[in-house]
Amino acid sequence: MSQKEIDILKRALEREKLARKKAEKILEDKAAQLYETNQELTKANRDLEILLLKTDSQLQGVFENIVDAYVIMDLFGNILKMNDAAVSLLGFNSVKDDFNLMNLVHPKEANRVAEAFKTLYNHGSITDFHLKVITRKEQHLLVHVNASIIYDDGVPVAAQGIVRDITKKKAYENQLIESENRLSTLILNLESGVLLEDENRKIVLTNKKFCEYMQLGAAPEDLKGQDRAVIAEQSKAVFKNPDQFVQRINQILENKEQVLGDEIIMANGTILERDFVPIVYNNKHKGFLWKYRDVTVRRRYRKTLEAQRQKYHNIISNMNLGLVEVDSDDRILMVNQSFVEMTGYSEKELVGSKGKDYLPVEEDQQLVNETVAARKRGRTNSYELRIKNKQGDIKYWLVSGTPNYNLDGELVGSIGVNFDITEIKNLQLQKESLLKKLEKSNDELHEYAHVVSHDLKSPLRSINALVSWLKEDNKDVLDQTSIQNIGHIEDTLEKMEQLINDVLEYSSVGADDTKAERVDTNILVNDLIAILYVPEHVQVKINNQLPVVKGSKVKLQQVFQNLLSNAVKFMDKPQGLIEISCLDLKTHYQFAVKDNGLGIEKQFHDKIFKIFHALNKSKDSTGVGLSIVKKIVELHEGDIWLESEPGEGTTFYFTLKK
Repeated sequence: MSQKEIDILKRALEREKLARKKAEKILEDKAAQLYETNQELTKANRDLEILLLKTDSQLQGVFENIVDAYVIMDLFGNILKMNDAAVSLLGFNSVKDDFNLMNLVHPKEANRVAEAFKTLYNHGSITDFHLKVITRKEQHLLVHVNASIIYDDGVPVAAQGIVRDITKKKAYENQLIESENRLSTLILNLESGVLLEDENRKIVLTNKKFCEYMQLGAAPEDLKGQDRAVIAEQSKAVFKNPDQFVQRINQILENKEQVLGDEIIMANGTILERDFVPIVYNNKHKGFLWKYRDVTVRRRYRKTLEAQRQKYHNIISNMNLGLVEVDSDDRILMVNQSFVEMTGYSEKELVGSKGKDYLPVEEDQQLVNETVAARKRGRTNSYELRIKNKQGDIKYWLVSGTPNYNLDGELVGSIGVNFDITEIKNLQLQKESLLKKLEKSNDELHEYAHVVSHDLKSPLRSINALVSWLKEDNKDVLDQTSIQNIGHIEDTLEKMEQLINDVLEYSSVGADDTKAERVDTNILVNDLIAILYVPEHVQVKINNQLPVVKGSKVKLQQVFQNLLSNAVKFMDKPQGLIEISCLDLKTHYQFAVKDNGLGIEKQFHDKIFKIFHALNKSKDSTGVGLSIVKKIVELHEGDIWLESEPGEGTTFYFTLKK
């Protein structure tokens, strides 16, 4: 080996040694750095372990105390871990229960859950998933699920999810939807027009009645979203004052205060009443609610009612009847002007006082207390009352009182109507006094008639006896003329006695106080016909069944006897006919006695009923008979008249009260 080669090798060895030293130096430096790094990594690992332990403890606390149910499961649905909320919700006994969550899924939800699980696996999460489950305790629930995949080095190893019970919430939502639907249906079919606007005056909801009132010719659903201001302009022409209609809407919206009962009149005379209610939430206006209703009938009824009220108020105020209203404690609430005038007290003095305590006279106080008690029991009564007015004058009132009830049917007092009958009462008292005097005068007259009759008959009988003696003692001396004159004297004396008897009978007709009885006039007339003298050429006929009346049998017999006797007496026909009939009227019976005799001239129809007026101057007629008949008929509350033509006969009509 040559030196050159040796030198080359030496130099190479030196370079290698030098390189080794440098390498060792670098290795030492790196070893030192690695040691330091290792120390730092060891410290960092210790810190990380501490942090992980702390975080794991915190996560465990969150896991255990989370309100919602939290579940970790493997990719096949087996529970790996769950919190107490999940145990309670899903019906488990403890957090350690081993169970596959797929077994909780409602059978009808199986396909949906399978598809949802694929979405979860492929996308890593799923949110707002609703499904029906049947818990371990057989409860049917609707749950809300948010779930995500758990990865290990990018590989899916498990799934975690939060489960929330929304059964009641969903039920509430359904109820709310149903309520909204019902409310919407109700609004659409209301008899009032309804309009709901948002804060920008866009129509949210309206109904058929609103469209009808505004004469829009559109359906409610077509108006949703439209500008209310435009609709107002379109519909203003249907109102009596179009511009005022729009101005009033703008004014209400500007004030944004509730308005009730705002009245508007349409061009066709219809009266609408409008309500406005602003909708406020968190002190911000969120919309406006309008309501329209037709009050035409109500307004007209109110006006009619007011007119009637005013009319009857005027009648009550001006009528001559005192009106008073009292409460349940008998304190006066209201009086009219007539009551004020009748009592002499002012309205201020009367209202609030108990008029029953100072108006009636002391003797009638008990009567008032009784009638007031009866009205408080719901009874209506009328009675006569004496009161003393403010001036101390005694007045007679006719009082009619009735209970007063409120709208609930409760007795709240009474109303009294009072009529001043003082003048009528005074006239009645005067009448009673006059009747007593008249009765006394009649008794005295009747007694006087008997005395006069007795006193007149005595000299007549004496004259009659003297004439008879004179005639008997001188029958051989007196000539024919003297005998005839003495006969005329005897006839005159007989007629005077008959006249005295008739006058006595006439004066006694009204004095007979015999009680009325039921009289069968059919029997009475038939009995009378049997005892009266009726010539053979005269026929008496009863045309129909005569009624039973109430009265004096003796006096009624006098009526028929007198009329029949006159008909027989003045019969001038060879075939006489007397007909008796009766007509049933509403309150009276109307009798008729008809003959075909002489007849009476019309000028004498009224005169023949006057006393001492006889048309035929026969010795049997005194002119008192028909006067007695008229008086008897009037005592039976009837009337008598006649129809007659000379030569054709006479019909006497008279009525008797039933």
